[in-house]
Amino acid sequence: MTIAVTERLRLRQLGESDAPFILELVNDPAWLRYIGDRGVRNHDEARNYILKGPVASYAKHGFGLWLVELKTGAVPIGLCGLLRRDTLPDVDIGFAFLPAFRGQGYASEAGRATLTHGRTKLGLKRIVAVTMPANEGSIRTLVKLGLRFERMIRLTADAEELQLFASED
Repeated sequence: MTIAVTERLRLRQLGESDAPFILELVNDPAWLRYIGDRGVRNHDEARNYILKGPVASYAKHGFGLWLVELKTGAVPIGLCGLLRRDTLPDVDIGFAFLPAFRGQGYASEAGRATLTHGRTKLGLKRIVAVTMPANEGSIRTLVKLGLRFERMIRLTADAEELQLFASED
């Protein structure tokens, strides 16, 4: 199911056939450093990650992380979408891209489409984002998307501090 189409990109729901891409993305050093190790080491674990994460979120909330692919050739390049976390009162936007597709404006383009979808299709007034203070690329993207730093937070009592950014309609 297609969620949004931009000048260069298509955002769509993930399916089990996207397991090879997910296996590559979640084992990228930047994912491991800034998002965390999800313990996905083979295609079966990648399919399980897709089913228990994004696909379960689509069913429960009507949104989740979506695959971002180039319109030309349908090449998967990253994830972008909306998340409902038990530890945050607001829906948050998240994104990650393979190294070859960073620094080309794809995260901003997908992020704009995701924010628009959240506001127009889902009626969200406030959308937040969390990131590690050292993740300068994500911070730059969040600022480009119009989110503003609000405060430092911890998602759990023993978790490291993260920066909370927010955008209100």
